[in-house]
Amino acid sequence: MARRRLLLLLKPFDVFQFGQSGGASPITIPQAFRYLDNRRKVHKDAINFCQDILRKKSNIDWEPMLRTNLSQPIRNFDLVVTVGGDGTLLQASHFLDDSIPVLGVNSDPTQVKEVEKFSNEFDATRSTGYLCAATVQSFEQVLDDILVGQKVPSNLSRISLSVNSQPLSSYALNDVLIADPCPATVSRFSFRIQRDGESCGQLVNCRSSGIRVSTAAGSTAAMLSAGGFAMPVLSEDLQYMVREPISPGAAIRLMHGIIKSDQSMKASWFSTKGVIYIDGSHVFHSIQHGDSIELSSKAPSLKVFLP
Repeated sequence: MARRRLLLLLKPFDVFQFGQSGGASPITIPQAFRYLDNRRKVHKDAINFCQDILRKKSNIDWEPMLRTNLSQPIRNFDLVVTVGGDGTLLQASHFLDDSIPVLGVNSDPTQVKEVEKFSNEFDATRSTGYLCAATVQSFEQVLDDILVGQKVPSNLSRISLSVNSQPLSSYALNDVLIADPCPATVSRFSFRIQRDGESCGQLVNCRSSGIRVSTAAGSTAAMLSAGGFAMPVLSEDLQYMVREPISPGAAIRLMHGIIKSDQSMKASWFSTKGVIYIDGSHVFHSIQHGDSIELSSKAPSLKVFLP
């Protein structure tokens, strides 16, 4: 079997640290303090476990990297393994094209009994890991199945964006939010659905707190929480929803809908300032009055090993 090159991308060890020496801890509930400390330990143990597994594999050359150190496109690897949750996999996706598959390992899965036990005291939810195909317990078996070709990646659609006809370098695996930098500000914008550059729907004028567009993979995240619906994960369509529309009138039926795989959405921004948030708040692009934004699912797909 040919040797494989693997990048092990890690959520930082200290992501759950709190109550540093020399300062008072904001956590006053002893159970919550122990819970958070346990989360940090579980994650660190998961990283050590995955590294131990990789050290045993004579057919793999691998190197670890903290996700916070990612700054350049990922190249010259056969596989990327992320250890953390969906957030770590999402961050990796911004540095990947459609040539290198990614496997997510959920290092800190939610424990139902724990959530029930502390439900009256605090939120004990851990990581959902919707896109993670492995946990610590299954990592070695899933990895072996990948190496021998018994498990193949799925192609997940991503959102391609351009501003004033200039493509943005980042693709969204989850969703895109276009809004004012201040969430309490009402924004003005319009949009329409088009196909091959020609309009195939009416112009929709909006005053609202912004608009969200999600992929199928992202439809179970913020879109679903906002009242949208879950889509088949391999769908190439996009789902959009205008957030908190003000007096939409007869256009209410157009505030939520689908952008088919052969269509795009073209929006015009009519507020003084705005921001395009890509997969959360860390990747963003500023826009201003008069800017034109186009979104579609024509971005290179991402190869992901799904549960």
